[in-house]
Amino acid sequence: MDVSGNIKKNRDRIGVILYVIYVMLLLASVLLFVKIVGIQIFFRPEPKIATALTPTSRARTIEPVRGNIIDSKGRLLAMSCPTYQIAMDCTVRREEFAADKKDGMEKEQRWLEKARELSVELAKVFPEKTSDQYYKLICDGRRNGKKYLKFGKPVDRNVYNRIKTFPLFNESRYKGGLIAEQKNIRIYPYGKLARRTIGFVRDNSSSVGNTHVGLEGKFDYVLHGQEGKEWLKVTDYGRVQDNDSTRTRAEDGKDIRTTINIDYQDIAFRALYGQIQEETDLEGACLVLMESATGAIRAMVNLYRDGDNPDFEEVSNLAIGRAIEPGSVFKTVTLMQVLSDGYVKSLEDLIPTNHGVIKGVKTIPQDVHILDHERIHKTNTISVIDGFKISSNYVFGTLAVSNYSKKPMRFIENIHSYKLAEAFDFDLAGLAAPTIPSPKDKNRYWSMSDLAVMGYGYGTRETPLHILSFYNAIANKGKMMKPYLVEDIEKDGVVKNRRGPALMSTICSKAVADTITRALKAVTEEGTAKRLKDAKCPVAGKTGTSFGTYEGGSYKDEYGRRKYQGTFVGFFPADDPKYSVICTVFSKPTSKSFQGGGIPARAIKELVNGLYAIDPCFQPRLEAAK
Repeated sequence: MDVSGNIKKNRDRIGVILYVIYVMLLLASVLLFVKIVGIQIFFRPEPKIATALTPTSRARTIEPVRGNIIDSKGRLLAMSCPTYQIAMDCTVRREEFAADKKDGMEKEQRWLEKARELSVELAKVFPEKTSDQYYKLICDGRRNGKKYLKFGKPVDRNVYNRIKTFPLFNESRYKGGLIAEQKNIRIYPYGKLARRTIGFVRDNSSSVGNTHVGLEGKFDYVLHGQEGKEWLKVTDYGRVQDNDSTRTRAEDGKDIRTTINIDYQDIAFRALYGQIQEETDLEGACLVLMESATGAIRAMVNLYRDGDNPDFEEVSNLAIGRAIEPGSVFKTVTLMQVLSDGYVKSLEDLIPTNHGVIKGVKTIPQDVHILDHERIHKTNTISVIDGFKISSNYVFGTLAVSNYSKKPMRFIENIHSYKLAEAFDFDLAGLAAPTIPSPKDKNRYWSMSDLAVMGYGYGTRETPLHILSFYNAIANKGKMMKPYLVEDIEKDGVVKNRRGPALMSTICSKAVADTITRALKAVTEEGTAKRLKDAKCPVAGKTGTSFGTYEGGSYKDEYGRRKYQGTFVGFFPADDPKYSVICTVFSKPTSKSFQGGGIPARAIKELVNGLYAIDPCFQPRLEAAK
């Protein structure tokens, strides 16, 4: 009993001790928990201590790689290329060497010797300074604690790889001090070709002109991609990624495949530039080549002489941004109307010449072309096709007035149905809206002279692209295709959004289109565009000349000078159209004459001949000619 009693007493004593320890630990745990909670909620360290002990974090935007712009064959028109701004942290290992009492001075001297060797190499890459000057900059920077010493301008990848082999820079970042800041820049491999069409995006802070131009600007949201974000924290070895923070990866931009064929663009550029480069009285010119069946633009050239610049550059998109009085190329619009509405049954229909004076319209000058016709042919009538060939204002003013004077809105409505009165959605920003007067406009006086001048190409304002779209519809048997520049949007070679051809409207019957084509062929064979008669393949088209206005609506300045707009527009091959084309030149105030049958016709002849030699669609003709 004594033994068992003692055992029981010992067990009770141990149990009490364990219980006391448990209670003490429990109380300690509660106190610790309360203390931690108190620290978390109420404790605020001294600001200086908190700053010294807590690494600061900074958000950094991760820029995506901008998408490419490519031509119809996949060749790069615009691409992003990485460049590297080279700099140096001059303070690396300085404190380490200073703390080494035994070998510190010797190590510092060896570092400076490497810095001198580095300076020699830097002078070869960045020759704006000598090696001695670079060495002095590095030594001064090391002495003054400079952590960022910039060298020259950004370099490409090849030069950057070479720089990494230089003394000091071939060591680690924290031993040699190399800093390389990557930045993507935009490269345009074909230089000036299609430069305004490709466009650009400037920094929003820029105050010079438009910041979003061409395809780069219109499709910036596609090309740019999506920025990423990461957090960096300060350590003894510089800023490093903070793994305790979230990181969003950048999404690179998509690519844009255009309808442009850079070979055709080169031919078009040379054809136009070669015709205008010596013409000091010209302000600018444009040329657009469109695929007839689809509306795909294969070349778009815009040359403009800006200010005192003696040469022409791609700085303004004249093809879409300048709405002008179209001149005689608009006579085809009147011809389509009278054919479609049944007022003219045949191109051989005769109308009286009336000595070149439009009946009921006294404000329009007498047409001297009609007087010549009366004198040469000894007749007082002229056929519609002959009036078209000589580009008679009288003939087409008369057709408009005699058939639409009692219902002028029918004439206006037809123009609207031909899509010549709207700024349709286009793949480039800045398409100017046409101007079409109307009898319903209460802010202007309407008379028969308005109808007459519209009939032969004045009073309205159209961009070259609008006129080209209209003529392309004739080439396409009445079907008007929407002009477009972007074929599809791609990601890593996979099509994400296919765009392609779109039918805007059917503006006339096939029979009317064929009849107009016959008239357009007569212009290049016997009329005002005979320069194109001996082109490599038959061309159908129309010339037009109009004049820019001065203050007060005058077509001449105080010195009697005019501002010419000469145009040729048409399609080829005439009997089986593959392409439609327009060329317009814009003159400064001048006493010279710039007609549509001059420079524009010659430029298009060169274009046709150039394409004939390389375009597969012409190969059967070449084989037949052999």
